Amino acid sequence: MKNTYTTIDEFAEGRLLLVNKPYQWTSFDVVGKLRNSFKPLKLKVGHAGTLDPLATGLLIICTGKMTRQIDTFQAEEKEYTGTMVMGATTPSYDMETEPDTSFDISQLTEDMLRNNCRQFTGDIQQYPPAHSAIKVDGERLYEKARRGEDVELKLRNVTITEFELTRIDLPEIDFRVVCSKGTYIRSLVNDFGAALNNGAYLSKLRRTRSGNFKIEDAWEVMELVNTIRALKAPDAQTAVK
Repeated sequence: MKNTYTTIDEFAEGRLLLVNKPYQWTSFDVVGKLRNSFKPLKLKVGHAGTLDPLATGLLIICTGKMTRQIDTFQAEEKEYTGTMVMGATTPSYDMETEPDTSFDISQLTEDMLRNNCRQFTGDIQQYPPAHSAIKVDGERLYEKARRGEDVELKLRNVTITEFELTRIDLPEIDFRVVCSKGTYIRSLVNDFGAALNNGAYLSKLRRTRSGNFKIEDAWEVMELVNTIRALKAPDAQTAVK
């Protein structure tokens, strides 16, 4: 169930907002849209756990004093659903860039694919994508990658609690993943393909849960913006849903 709000002052005091990030919006786009909706109030607004522009789903936004707890929310377990495409790879590991290699998928079987999930369950190591928001020397990796610069990537320790394939219709495979903070699903998909001496890239991704917070309880961005604007109106009444 979505939270309801009665006054604009609640946001200044500090609130946690669940938002469904739209496709092709950055996480910072969502923060900026909400921050602008509070004007002329000057509120701290931040998010816990960045989603790539091509991903959708649950984004946790904090306002006011609640921003102090962003690190806590960011550290919580995450759940995702998505789709991978077998038989090709892309430099960004998703659809941001065009495929650069192709593979024969005719020998792949359902048993091979399902068994392959096992080696990616538990504590594993992965390299982040070169096209990622990680900062190196004060600049995000994707900015360096877009200029064609080579960057030395460092292995990261992550935990995959659950990794299941929910639909196999090659070349597409739908999946569900439950994982720790810092896990790159794009890297997981790329590594999944490589482990089969094949290739794979991410075509869809949706965050469905973060900790105990679920996408079912999230606001659409403009729905929340309009609610905030209504609370600022001179004739604003009690709770707006």
